[in-house]
Amino acid sequence: MTDSPEEFLPHLDRSIKGKSAIVTGAASGMGRATAALLASEGARVVVADLGEDRVEAVVSVLKDKYGDDSALGVVCDVSKPEDLRHLVSQAVEWAGQLDIVINNAGTSRPNTTVQDDDEFESVWEQVLAINLTAHARLVRLALPHLLKSSSPRIVNIASTEAIVAQRGLLSYAASKAGVVGLTKSLAVELGYHGVTVNAICPGPINTAMTSKYDPEKKAAYAKARVPLRRYGDAEEVAQMTLNLCLPASSFVTGAIIPVDGGMTIRHT
Repeated sequence: MTDSPEEFLPHLDRSIKGKSAIVTGAASGMGRATAALLASEGARVVVADLGEDRVEAVVSVLKDKYGDDSALGVVCDVSKPEDLRHLVSQAVEWAGQLDIVINNAGTSRPNTTVQDDDEFESVWEQVLAINLTAHARLVRLALPHLLKSSSPRIVNIASTEAIVAQRGLLSYAASKAGVVGLTKSLAVELGYHGVTVNAICPGPINTAMTSKYDPEKKAAYAKARVPLRRYGDAEEVAQMTLNLCLPASSFVTGAIIPVDGGMTIRHT
């Protein structure tokens, strides 16, 4: 301990102002909420998703609210390596740097062991390509640029399906468990370079993906399974993502954080 009377005062930076971030799957749901939150905190955000109209709709709102330099839209199918290469090159050309990567894009399709062979293979390949393989590819492409950042951050969006599971989502559960394993392995590998890699496991969240469920059944499920007795909001996931992106979160890596209202810790 030094003699300085101010040694114990906070000194770590909790601002991402001026940072550059890629958010995949950013045209809706948790990705859109994350892109908006990062932009509100002063980051320059690359909004990546399918569909030019969907992407530009989000970018337009962010620019109107936070300025013309707050957002860039890039149409990207994360299952295609060439699209990911284009995404990273556009992000770096626009912002001149890359500090944050949020692997949020995902898909879910019914998938069981008793499906027709062709259908099983098609679903399995698509879900794994989007939910898992794309994460690894984007990290590899972004890494040379992240290594130039003073606080490089990677956040992978997994799911509570990586912790607990339900029938009928074989490939989805496998892919999200894979994201957890990938996150841990990347955290060990990239820790030597000061890059933090963490994963968030959202539970029942109000998004377009869950909007198709009957509201009464959703309410009953939440009361029966979730200690907080409700579905979460997309911004509640985004806020945790932001926390992991802060320069001050410099000693958090390899963490797997459920944002699920306590669902996965409830025994009965």
